[in-house]
Amino acid sequence: MSDNVVALGTLAIGSKESLSAALAAGGCSATGSATGCGSKEKPEDMDPATWAKVKDHPCYSEEAHHYFARMHVSVAPACNIQCNYCNRKYDCSNESRPGVVSERLTPEEAARKVIAVANEVPQLSVLGIAGPGDSAYDWLKTKETFRLVTAQIPDIKLCLSSNGLALPDHLDELVEMNVDHVTITINMIDPEVGAKIYPWIFYNRKRIYGVEASRILHERQMEALDGLVARGILVKVNSVLIPGINDAHLLEVNREVKRRGAFLHNIMPLISAPEHGTHFGLTGQRGPTAAELLAVQEACAGGANLMKHCRQCRADAVGLLGEDRGQEFTLDLVPEAPVYDPAARETYRDWVGAEREDRRAAAEAAQAKTEAAVAASSPKLLVAVTTQGGGRINQHFGHATEFQVFEVDATGVRFAFHRRCDNYCVDGGGADDRLDRVIAALDGIDTVLVAKIGDCPREGLASAGITARDSWAHDYIEPAILALYRERMAQKQAITA
Repeated sequence: MSDNVVALGTLAIGSKESLSAALAAGGCSATGSATGCGSKEKPEDMDPATWAKVKDHPCYSEEAHHYFARMHVSVAPACNIQCNYCNRKYDCSNESRPGVVSERLTPEEAARKVIAVANEVPQLSVLGIAGPGDSAYDWLKTKETFRLVTAQIPDIKLCLSSNGLALPDHLDELVEMNVDHVTITINMIDPEVGAKIYPWIFYNRKRIYGVEASRILHERQMEALDGLVARGILVKVNSVLIPGINDAHLLEVNREVKRRGAFLHNIMPLISAPEHGTHFGLTGQRGPTAAELLAVQEACAGGANLMKHCRQCRADAVGLLGEDRGQEFTLDLVPEAPVYDPAARETYRDWVGAEREDRRAAAEAAQAKTEAAVAASSPKLLVAVTTQGGGRINQHFGHATEFQVFEVDATGVRFAFHRRCDNYCVDGGGADDRLDRVIAALDGIDTVLVAKIGDCPREGLASAGITARDSWAHDYIEPAILALYRERMAQKQAITA
């Protein structure tokens, strides 16, 4: 495959013709699936209405996050609860960190910014409001922002995140506004557990404390979840994993939200560094290790479908998951009165449809070869990939700030989790201490597939027992991993023969 691959994370195309030419230049690369997405055709176990809602939503479909971007606008600063993992000084602190923003916007400023981004980022498919306070509590700003944006970009998906306390007051309005994705943060269903997480809530013009506050919050969250599901709105539940407080309890949360019809459950690690100034951070409450997070997720198997590709985004994030282009679109950098041009986004969607079909066909062919060559009882393998998206292995090892990890066996390839890492290489120059942190991020994984890697980092990885391969540079992820798996199983069979 040609090395002339267009990076979707940097596409800024001003016309339909130039975008078509760029995509035709050699493919695209954008910086286990909750939906089973793999092509523009819907999965067999999903009804067409649900498929239409999730196929282009990067948070609700692991497959879609390779192709489509989200944008959060920070128009809702007011909040009606206090969380022990939140510091108002830093806004709300739970998505790298959620609630963190560089600038707060009026609805008019937000609409101006969305139009500017849509013109420059053809992957944009979702507009979300996640604070920096609570989007349902600061409702008038949320509603006006959605109204202004959809008046000019009617096909953009609308999404909001909320703690759920004020959500029951706006359920019918959400339907009228065509909001079909809502995220509720639900950290407990037992108010005794909740009292350890939430010091107080503000409800019915009163501040309420302790277990009573958590009881009210829980009841309102369940009312919101039930009401949204009854109205056909897809609900993703976010839960913050807090060791020693709700880690075991999250299994009960998972079962309950599944019973009530939640579409996805996203179990996220607590972020509690002391420098963030949160109550948990200042009192020494630690976040979970990667192994602890994975153990809770695995314990929830059979419950609500789990989202494992979450990046805990900021409340002003712009771009594909795993990247943030927000600083390219601060108010001082966007036009005063941008005019929306749909051509680039339309062309991009056409390309994605064809690319999904090509990727699906390549994966099916590779899977058939694997089933014919590998015994069904062959062991599983974890493989890390450096990717900027597009479903391809298309990123230089030294430029990676995260690794996507896939599980493969004779039955196929499934997304498992992602691992964050510091960027150890700048313009090809390495630093040993940064490479050490990358090696730590790859703990438990013996192979990483990359688009390119230098001799020094390759040797450094090898000394740590990690093999780096660039044999499938710019190929689709699934066929490449299956090819590696066949190779490994053949080697193993030859050794034991």
